[in-house]
Amino acid sequence: MVKEEVLALVDQGLMLPLMEEFYTIQGEGFHKGTAAYFIRVGGCDVGCHWCDVKESWNAETHPPTGIEHIVDNAAKYSDTIVVTGGEPLTWDMGPLTAALKAKNLKTHIETSGAYTLSGSWDWICLSPKKNKLPEGIIYDKAHELKMIVYNKHDLIFAEEQAAKTNKDCILYLQPEWSVRDKVTPMIVDYVMQNPKWKVSLQTHKYLNIP
Repeated sequence: MVKEEVLALVDQGLMLPLMEEFYTIQGEGFHKGTAAYFIRVGGCDVGCHWCDVKESWNAETHPPTGIEHIVDNAAKYSDTIVVTGGEPLTWDMGPLTAALKAKNLKTHIETSGAYTLSGSWDWICLSPKKNKLPEGIIYDKAHELKMIVYNKHDLIFAEEQAAKTNKDCILYLQPEWSVRDKVTPMIVDYVMQNPKWKVSLQTHKYLNIP
């Protein structure tokens, strides 16, 4: 297949720059502790300085892969599929989620919301970033809001973002891993004073799993 044909298929969401795919335990947020198959899609221009998967940013380093192949692999392992990145909404998620749902698989996404929401999702984890704020209706659609806390100023940003979400959205504060010892006590105190929030931890890192 020539490069132009591949790029056209990527634009249509029929191929995606696949960084990695793996079966593991969800480590964060509402579904922590549950088995899930992760699809990590390359490509992100949000540019968080503390991102722990910076190798996902450049989509050109990850091979365009047909969604049929991705879905067939996912279906072998779990009925819960988590699409993450990078920033998965860089690409049209409609074809991928349609193919997953055709196999009766549950579709979850982890996104900054920096691009227009596409695809059909059973669970949306929205994690806004200051560098590139969420677009459109995703605040109304999000099932959980996961705010990464690197310093005390992030608590102000978290409240600003929470004010935009729907009334049923579950609110999480999660310490950024590299400063967890410093910010976790602050988060605990904040949640105790503001119990609409919950604490989220990257439990997969404590368990030493992907």
